[in-house]
Amino acid sequence: MLLGIVRGEIYSTIHHAVCAGKKLLIVDLTDAEWKPTGKYVIAVDAAGAGVGERVLINDEGNGARQILKDDKAPVRTVIVGIVDVVELKATGI
Repeated sequence: MLLGIVRGEIYSTIHHAVCAGKKLLIVDLTDAEWKPTGKYVIAVDAAGAGVGERVLINDEGNGARQILKDDKAPVRTVIVGIVDVVELKATGI
């Protein structure tokens, strides 16, 4: 799982059928304190996220296919939640 902030949407007239009716979002990846890592992903939105929102991302093909309920979907990265708060706790390690 990854954290990120949605920066924009992608629009296309031609795409794979599994993406029909779903938003494709550009997400800047961040650390747990919401500082950008300098990397980004394009993710299928399964949570109803919008630009500027902080999101939780599943970045693993089998998990993405399970979320989309399509075991042949050519998708790896899916937004699975909108994050309200990240609470960091000391582990004592």
